[in-house]
Amino acid sequence: MANEIKRIGVGARMSEAVAYNGIVWLAGQVGNPGDSVADQTRTCLAEVDRILAEVGIDKTRILSTQIWMADMADFAEMNAVWDAWVPQGNTPARATGEAKLATPEYKVEIIVTAALN
Repeated sequence: MANEIKRIGVGARMSEAVAYNGIVWLAGQVGNPGDSVADQTRTCLAEVDRILAEVGIDKTRILSTQIWMADMADFAEMNAVWDAWVPQGNTPARATGEAKLATPEYKVEIIVTAALN
């Protein structure tokens, strides 16, 4: 079926990702509570890499990214990790904002949309 919806990492509340019609949407990825902003960002991005690999693509296929931070004062620390990870020449559209995250221990949440083909 050409337009089949594929769900990855299905849980009771949400899926890790949903693929449909050549696009994959990843759920928001968070780091380990209590870790630094840099370490939480690394964990988020490692999870993005893992999920993208599970659907057969890599970060060069990312179309857009939303990054939510508990405190924009940590923007430079997050960006240092992002800049080392993001593939130059294949940088996605990106928005970064400040928001109250699910728990006070979360400092960064990263949401990705990518092309499958």
